[in-house]
Amino acid sequence: MNPTVYVTFKDGECREAMAFYAELFGGEVVAMMTFADGPMEMPPEKADWVMHSTVAIPGGAVMGCDDMGQYEPMAGCSISLDAPDLAKGRAIFAALAAGGKVTMPFEETFFSPGFGTVRDRFGINWMVGVYEEMPAG
Repeated sequence: MNPTVYVTFKDGECREAMAFYAELFGGEVVAMMTFADGPMEMPPEKADWVMHSTVAIPGGAVMGCDDMGQYEPMAGCSISLDAPDLAKGRAIFAALAAGGKVTMPFEETFFSPGFGTVRDRFGINWMVGVYEEMPAG
């Protein structure tokens, strides 16, 4: 089994967020379906909002949609990303932090040569870490 992250975005930001994640993670948008593509009646201003999308990234996928008011904002949950090395971890963290809010700076910790937490500009919480040299035990 391979769990896949599925996130919701506010104010019709899903399309922009998924394009950003595809570029940042070296992936590809492989699905993008709007509410207008589905059978539900939608207000005209939300017809182009995303009903479902998928970004394929190396090692997995991120799925998402625009929130139609049924979910609380992302709280108490983060997407954890294992960066392949320290330089890539720093670069990913900086890109996610641009326009967002750093909740823990990316720095060395007792469990990682680089780890930090951030809420990106789309309201998604991320934990970016480098675990190449995890201590035993």
